[in-house]
Amino acid sequence: MQIGRSLAATCANCHGTNGRPRGQAMPPLAGMKAETMLELLADFRSGRQPGTVMPQIAKGYTEEQLRLVATYFAAQAKP
Repeated sequence: MQIGRSLAATCANCHGTNGRPRGQAMPPLAGMKAETMLELLADFRSGRQPGTVMPQIAKGYTEEQLRLVATYFAAQAKP
């Protein structure tokens, strides 16, 4: 879980600490099902889901790292 937490720290700038953003501009990641997050990340990586930053970020992680991040956020309490 510690590795997932460390990897997920890069998400805090946009999605808030522990996946709980402070506004409505970014979707919360806390409590999102890991499978759902992995599907979204795969869509960003493949170009099926457009984005400004997320396609590049998703491509910067291995499949295992993405799984660790998704598992970490799934374990966080929803905002």
